[in-house]
Amino acid sequence: MKNLIPLLALAGVAATQLPPVRSSSPNVTVVDRPAVSSRNAHYVSNQAPLKPDYFIKLPIGSIRPNGWLLENLNRQANGLAGHLGQISIWLTKKNNAWLNKDGKGEYGWEELPYWLKGYGDMAYVLNRPDMLAETNIWLEGTMNSQRDNGDFGPIVMRNGKRDLWAQMLMLFCLQSRYEHKPDPRILTLMSRYFTWQNSLPDDQFLEDYWENSRGGDNLYSAYWLYNRTKAPFLLELAQKIHRNTANWRQANNLPNWHNVNIAQCFREPATYYLQSGDQSDLMATYHNFELVRQRYGQVPGGMWGGDENSRPGYTDPRQAVETCGMVEQMASDELLLRFTGDPFWADNCEDVAFNTLPAAFMPDYRSLRYLTAPNMVRSDAANHHPGIDNQGPFLMMNPFSSRCCQHNHANGWVYYAENLYMATPDNGLAVVLYNASEVTAKVGNGSAVTLKQETSYPFEEQVRLTVQAARPTAFPLYLRVPAWCSNPTVRVNGRAVPVTAKAGQYIVLTDTWQSGDKITLDLPMRLRVRTWDANKNSVSVNHGPLTYSLKIDQEVRPEDSRKTAIGDSKWQPDADQSKWPSYEIFPRSAWNYGLVLAPQPERSFTVTRKKGPVAPFPFTPETAPVTLTVKARKIPGWAIDQYGLCGVLPQSPVVSREPVETVTLVPMGATRLRIASFPVVQP
Repeated sequence: MKNLIPLLALAGVAATQLPPVRSSSPNVTVVDRPAVSSRNAHYVSNQAPLKPDYFIKLPIGSIRPNGWLLENLNRQANGLAGHLGQISIWLTKKNNAWLNKDGKGEYGWEELPYWLKGYGDMAYVLNRPDMLAETNIWLEGTMNSQRDNGDFGPIVMRNGKRDLWAQMLMLFCLQSRYEHKPDPRILTLMSRYFTWQNSLPDDQFLEDYWENSRGGDNLYSAYWLYNRTKAPFLLELAQKIHRNTANWRQANNLPNWHNVNIAQCFREPATYYLQSGDQSDLMATYHNFELVRQRYGQVPGGMWGGDENSRPGYTDPRQAVETCGMVEQMASDELLLRFTGDPFWADNCEDVAFNTLPAAFMPDYRSLRYLTAPNMVRSDAANHHPGIDNQGPFLMMNPFSSRCCQHNHANGWVYYAENLYMATPDNGLAVVLYNASEVTAKVGNGSAVTLKQETSYPFEEQVRLTVQAARPTAFPLYLRVPAWCSNPTVRVNGRAVPVTAKAGQYIVLTDTWQSGDKITLDLPMRLRVRTWDANKNSVSVNHGPLTYSLKIDQEVRPEDSRKTAIGDSKWQPDADQSKWPSYEIFPRSAWNYGLVLAPQPERSFTVTRKKGPVAPFPFTPETAPVTLTVKARKIPGWAIDQYGLCGVLPQSPVVSREPVETVTLVPMGATRLRIASFPVVQP
């Protein structure tokens, strides 16, 4: 070995890249959840009497994304999210209520903090000076807007009562700022604001529709502050917030069926469970999740058919979901993973992130669509009501639309990046979402270690981790086993370690880790054909965490963004439409195929992997790293209907006399037009 080191150096290979020579293997255990009998010594987590966290969020900036995730974030920062301040009238600084001490101004409700939630966190994660400066203007202005009574920001009155919804959003922005770089002024502002909230009588508190539905966000912020100040009044306030929030604990109903409300608010009972300790509160959140998918979510992609509001009788996979709903569902999943330790929530987060979210944007992230469906064969400016709930050009890729998704979309990928790794109660580190990245965190006795993750997941099966540490450090490392993986394997420094883990568990490797230690996790991906009995016996096709969709040739037509914007959109007078066009997308190839499946359906498909490295942006049909082929027949009676939408699915099995063809399937998230729920052709 002594003579080998200079030879490696001459070859351009650093000797420190070699894994250490180890005489022993790590201790390997498998758990369903991390134990919560201890409390993490290095990071803020739930304080008694709150239920302990199973996972603890790391400070923003600890995690540095790489690979395709970094490419997505850079495209957002260089695209609509990063330039929305030059387009949206709601982000103009002149006469903006967020910057005025008296809380008055022409512009001042949810739009600014919706946007800042994502924009500010991207500034921190990407460390972009221009974005950091812009974020600072808004946050400093917001903090300076606090009044003597503790209230801050815009004063919005509805039916004579104070609306607090927009402040709930801004609290998340302030919390992110504090998690990135602690600032005691934020704790002071929040303490004074919550003292003011606590003084409001119940009949004046959380009365309006949005704030009443979304009180769970306010509840989370009260717990966030309690964990840092331990002020007892915050637990009293939390009880008040809970009793004045809409009832998300009903047996067979929800307070309303608005898709964003559901994605954001279904977690409220589980949030309150942290204080109540009542198991029925926790189970209410699981029940909410299942109820909406039982009725409207018999489709692939992790979401459900909401359009704007889910309606009885409208359950076909052509029903869509708002982009707002996608990012709010992912945020809920990430929080619930921390509250419960249940890997179920990580699986759903990946399902939405990989299969539904990317399709809501043009690949350059300079325009987005309000509504996206699993089966969607036109994306245009037409009014498709009543086929979809909304009236207007809600299927248009448009940077000038709309007041909510236009501003709220930016937090989807950056929140995902912030939650790739979490701390554990036993001072360990957990890899809960797989993506190329690096994390630096305090573990064990307080030593800082860096873990580098190399992978093209979800487009490859292997995750490679390398430890970097100044000195040998003992800590447990948790690796999530996805729900779709039945036989994971692990190697440490090239040597297999014995592990028998089931889907939905965590592999725990405990060792005194040394710099250069390498952990290789293999997650073999298999094909799975899922039948949706409640949706005409249609099928969807998965390979690992990816759902696959028919590859449809597209015709993309640029349009005037001002003329194709949703009615309540507003933009700045000098916003240049020519630099920010909208797009209509139409099919140039047939889409009305039913699959011809073998008795063992998974054997019907051929998997093809592109040679070479995965493209920096793999979410287009052309750059998709893994494709499938399968036999199919056209179904002539399945066509565009009277509303200009993909026709409702025919009942499977379908009789077709059309010739058998071979069709290509690409990842669902790579498609702007798609069929992801397929009829099955009768043999």
